[in-house]
Amino acid sequence: MSDFVRSLDPQPTGVGIRVSPYNRSRAATMRPSLPAAMRNAPDGEGEKGGVGQCLGRREGTSVMTVKTAKRGQGDLLGIYLNDHLAGSLAGLELARRMAGAAEPGSESESVLARLVTELAQDRAELLQIMAALGIKVRGYKMFAAWAGEKAGRMKLNGRLVTKSPLSSLVEAEILRLGIEGKAAGWRTLRALAVRDDRLDAARLDWLLARAVSQSEAAETLRVRVAERVLAERVLAEAGR
Repeated sequence: MSDFVRSLDPQPTGVGIRVSPYNRSRAATMRPSLPAAMRNAPDGEGEKGGVGQCLGRREGTSVMTVKTAKRGQGDLLGIYLNDHLAGSLAGLELARRMAGAAEPGSESESVLARLVTELAQDRAELLQIMAALGIKVRGYKMFAAWAGEKAGRMKLNGRLVTKSPLSSLVEAEILRLGIEGKAAGWRTLRALAVRDDRLDAARLDWLLARAVSQSEAAETLRVRVAERVLAERVLAEAGR
C-alpha cells in the first residue's frame, strides 16, 4: 500500500525515478526544438536574443535580395546600351563608307556628310549617358560590330568581283533601319528618365527629334537610290 501511495506522490525530476532508455529518447523527441540562434544565445537571452538574430538574418537576406535584383536590372541595361553602342559604331562606319562612295558635289553626298557628323555626335552622347549611369563599355562588342560591318562589304548581291548596284540600295536600307533602332533606344531612355534623375529628359527629347529628322533624310536617300538602281533597269528592259 505504501508503495502505491508513493507512486502517486510527485517526485522531483531525476529523484527516485528510473527513466528507461525508451522514455528518455521519447522525451527528447517531444522537447520543443529551438533555432540555432536561440540555443547558442548567451544566458538569459536565449529567446529574446535568438529571435532578434533570426529576424536580423531575415532582414539581411531581404536587403541582399533587393541589391541582387537592382544589380540584375543594371546588368540588363548595360547589355542593352552596349548593344546600341555597338550598333552605332556599325552605322557610323557604314555612313562613312557610303559618303566616300557618293558622287562628289551631289545631294546624296551632302546628306551623307551630315549623317556622318550627327551619327558620330550621337555615339558620343550615348557614351556620356553610359558613363553617367556607371555602365562600362564592353570592348568585345565594339570589335564584333566593327568586324561585322567590314564583313558586310563582302556581300555578293549577284556579283562576285565588282560591286553590285544593288549594294547601294541595300546599304541605304540598312542605314535607315539603324537610325530607327537608335530612335527606339532614345525612347527607352526617355521613359527611364522619369524615374532616374541621372538621365536628362530634355536632352533625350532633342536627340529623339534629331533621330526622326535623320530617318526622314535616310528614307529620302533610299528612295533616290532605289529609283536610280531599279527604275533605270526597268526602263532599259522595257526598251528592248
